[in-house]
Amino acid sequence: MLTILTIVKASMSKILVTGENGQLGSEIKEISSSYTQHEFTFVDRNTLDLSNLCKLEDYFDDKTFDVIINCAAYTAVDKAENEIELANTINHRAVSLLAKIAKKKNMAFIHISTDYVFNGQNYCPYIEIDPTDPQGVYGRTKGDGENAILDVAPKNSIIIRTSWVYSSFGSNFVKTMLRLGKEKDTLGVIFDQVGTPTYARDLAKTILDILPKINNEAPEIYHYSNEGVASWYDFAQIIFELTNINCKVNAITTEEYPLPAPRPHYSLLNKSKIKNNFEITIPYWRDSLKECLKELGGIK
Repeated sequence: MLTILTIVKASMSKILVTGENGQLGSEIKEISSSYTQHEFTFVDRNTLDLSNLCKLEDYFDDKTFDVIINCAAYTAVDKAENEIELANTINHRAVSLLAKIAKKKNMAFIHISTDYVFNGQNYCPYIEIDPTDPQGVYGRTKGDGENAILDVAPKNSIIIRTSWVYSSFGSNFVKTMLRLGKEKDTLGVIFDQVGTPTYARDLAKTILDILPKINNEAPEIYHYSNEGVASWYDFAQIIFELTNINCKVNAITTEEYPLPAPRPHYSLLNKSKIKNNFEITIPYWRDSLKECLKELGGIK
């Protein structure tokens, strides 16, 4: 007699990954050859443009997948303050449409969200049921995308909130620090925002590892970041320490580095739910940073 786990695993073979060229999509693509039980299709904005809802719906007319992993998003936090409609279309309306398509075609749906759905004023790590209170356009549109999934309620759908993502692919804090650290003698980096740096490859592995275990009637929300705590100042210091870059880092406040969009001062996420439900172990952020720096050639 087949177990439920066996049935679910057998059904999860054809996987569509959006955001092919983003940090997470690139990492999933990089490791996908190790998951031979799956057939992957990767799409970028040229193949599947989430800002064009008509073309998005048309894409699925003659295509069916077992799983959609939505890594695509509008992530330009500051530009979103002026590009409200575009951010809303990609982060909210397109997500709602993907959820409806997933429900109609009985596809599992994994959607990546963010710590920006919270106001950043907590004093202990956020759990999944904490009230959301986004402070900027980016966070609001991502929160609206989450709520759309909860409203549509496709079976076998999960939302994974993450934070401070970096990778050997794309643009991110690690690569910016490596560049600036070699160009400048001193840098000012914010110390009064705390969270956990998250290596996109660790998240990519987790997504593919938990796929066979996803079996829920209603959408579930999970939190995932690496383990540990850091400020952006700490993060920069460790990057330079591990790569032997001789650049002095000065601690500055958020007020000393004003930006158009507000940033959460506190972004720690409680990962107990995803660790317990899927029996996974999450690496410490500094260990994962070393692995990424090796990929980038910063550590021999």
